[in-house]
Amino acid sequence: MFLSIFEIFKVGVGPSSSHTMGPMVAAGRFLADLADGSMKIPGAGPVARLECRLHGSLAFTGKGHATDRAVILGLAGFLPDTLDPEKAEAIEARIREAKRLTPPGMSEIGFDPDTDVIFDFGPPLPLHANALKLAAYDAAGHLHLRETYYSVGGGFVRTEAEMHTIEGPKSPGPNEGAPFPFATAAEMLEMAARSGLSIAAMKRANEESRIGRAELDRGIDRIWEVMNACIERGLARDGVLPGGLRVRRRAKAIHDQLLAERGRNQAQPHVANDWMSVYAMAVNEENANGGQVVTAPTNGAAGVFPAVCRYYLDHIVGASKAGLRDMFLTGAAIGGLIKHNASISGAECGCQAEVGSASAMAAAGLCAAMGGSPEQVENAAEIALEHHLGMTCDPVKGLVQVPCIERNGLGAIKAVSAASLALRGDGSHIVSLDACVKTMRETGADMSTKYKETSTGGLAVNVPDC
Repeated sequence: MFLSIFEIFKVGVGPSSSHTMGPMVAAGRFLADLADGSMKIPGAGPVARLECRLHGSLAFTGKGHATDRAVILGLAGFLPDTLDPEKAEAIEARIREAKRLTPPGMSEIGFDPDTDVIFDFGPPLPLHANALKLAAYDAAGHLHLRETYYSVGGGFVRTEAEMHTIEGPKSPGPNEGAPFPFATAAEMLEMAARSGLSIAAMKRANEESRIGRAELDRGIDRIWEVMNACIERGLARDGVLPGGLRVRRRAKAIHDQLLAERGRNQAQPHVANDWMSVYAMAVNEENANGGQVVTAPTNGAAGVFPAVCRYYLDHIVGASKAGLRDMFLTGAAIGGLIKHNASISGAECGCQAEVGSASAMAAAGLCAAMGGSPEQVENAAEIALEHHLGMTCDPVKGLVQVPCIERNGLGAIKAVSAASLALRGDGSHIVSLDACVKTMRETGADMSTKYKETSTGGLAVNVPDC
């Protein structure tokens, strides 16, 4: 099993990796297939019109997650990691007015977002709760090309054929010569004991079997730069978030209070929790505003990992750049295990799969950076994930705002507490990380659909005037 650190941590745009980034990526893949032409239905004429049908969670919370906008921009040639917000806004307005788009290297094609993006509120497609069908037609209305895509969490996208061949918790996944091809936490610990290496060192060896050390370190440093810049933007901005809930940004005001209290030496002992929360909230306020974030492992949980990294650098004695890189490598190893053996998708397993996974990644990373053994690191990840089990995903009005923003702050606090508890022990514990991941997957399968990012249950229906 090999998932690169740069697949777990991806630069993208808010508010959702599954509902915004994934559909944009899917639209880009569809454009590539159109341009290639090899999958064209025989006898069909040139493409004259495009259509997108959203299913399951993508339909139920698509408006709140800007899924329709993501599809429009993806069909216009934009990708999440390089999107220019100002340019995208102008092109989206032009498409909505002209009801036509011109993908890069292609002729003008008819596309009316009001009628050609269809929110299908019927039963979800069988393979995943996040599905979209993209279709192209010729001038006579004959089908030119159709493909079904599944947005499986964290910006990952699979076609229907790929879902049958490489998805699923029992699929071994490609190792492709990685020197430490652990697919479970038990294998990870066994390989660490046999090699004498840390989890971060094994993950580094796996990455360096594909890219050079300097390139790997530059990539990690860039991911942190984007994360930290997102924190700084969130701490500097106030106002009301878009979407209609009238949620006011709070990170700046809280940060200003913390700075003032620190200057007067009036801080309470529990103020560390406020620092962790404000870093996470700053990121998720930016995400809710459609800003640039890093999946960690998703957008909805994007604040947890950078908050713990910032807490490590600003508040932990002995913090170092090397320690920060180990945090990322270790966190990616844990995130890869969870994605491979369960899910990081809120639409599939609830928020336990998003904030729970992020908290486990951050707990493991912090434990590693503070000198924890592989056994202590695995324990830290298990503690953090275990105490998110059963957490639902019920965003009010389908927006990644309530309860998502605060939830990231609490996920960061749990991560630091889990790392601290693990470091106080010797790594031995009752529930293994593998057992916890399996339980999370089974809990998600048993969870009612209305609590899995459909906004048809829980807080989403019990908050008045929303």
